[in-house]
Amino acid sequence: MVKRAARSLKYVYLALMLFFLYVPILYLIVFSFNDFSTGRRISYANLGRWKGFTLQNYTTLFTGEAGQALLLTLEIAAISSVAATLIGTAAAIGIYAMKKRTRNVVLNISQLPMVNPDLVTGITFMMLFAFVNSVLVSLGTKQVGDYVKLLIAHISFSIPYVIFSVMPRLRQSSDLLYEAAMDLGCSPMQALLKAVIPDIMPGITSGFVMALTMSLDDFVVSYFVSDLRSVLSVYIYSAARGARGVNPALATVIFIPLVTLLLAVNFRRLAKEREYEIQNKKVKLKDKGGNIQ
Repeated sequence: MVKRAARSLKYVYLALMLFFLYVPILYLIVFSFNDFSTGRRISYANLGRWKGFTLQNYTTLFTGEAGQALLLTLEIAAISSVAATLIGTAAAIGIYAMKKRTRNVVLNISQLPMVNPDLVTGITFMMLFAFVNSVLVSLGTKQVGDYVKLLIAHISFSIPYVIFSVMPRLRQSSDLLYEAAMDLGCSPMQALLKAVIPDIMPGITSGFVMALTMSLDDFVVSYFVSDLRSVLSVYIYSAARGARGVNPALATVIFIPLVTLLLAVNFRRLAKEREYEIQNKKVKLKDKGGNIQ
């Protein structure tokens, strides 16, 4: 009886947790089809008032500053996540090859940007680029532009997430895989690309998804780093505080691709695990003659 009650409480807790996490998102998606033609689109005054179904929020999504902000945000996220994945994967492989004491020191240093408050990170990047631009001005050269500053900042804070996504996969991988590829005639680069990289690809994929998510979600660093006010998070912040309000379709358009990508990655991982289990069962079911029973 006690075990049954504990199990019931566990499911109730899980249901409540999912409810509080996903009901606001579903609420936002539903109200992205609401007619906010009069007054502010998202505000405390009319957020819960249903005025009728419309697709106008989506048809006008890519027009004006909102469309520019969305496209720029997606561009920054795509470029920075790819660059962070390449750099982070190479860094993880190099760190894994270090001696244990050195590896632990480097991993602890790499973890600092993840636990560091975003406010501190944003102010640090702002001071860094201000110093760099002052030096460039004194040298008579062109200053670092807002676009480049955004890219550098997003790549920098995304790299640790890629490193800590790839490292567990490297620990699960066999150290003999690289040496076996070398013994079979591969060059060091061929052994890395054809043996090591495919084996740690799930970790690389997870790191890419994390870097993409962090870039799309970032507000504080983008706000402090760049004077470019057309980044989506900064645009939503300024629009919500103004008289024009925010188009709720913006958040929905960002949310749906991320969920689709996460589902695709998870389904692919589950399919591979199922295939691996089936292969193990076939091996166990083989008789001495090599035939499957």
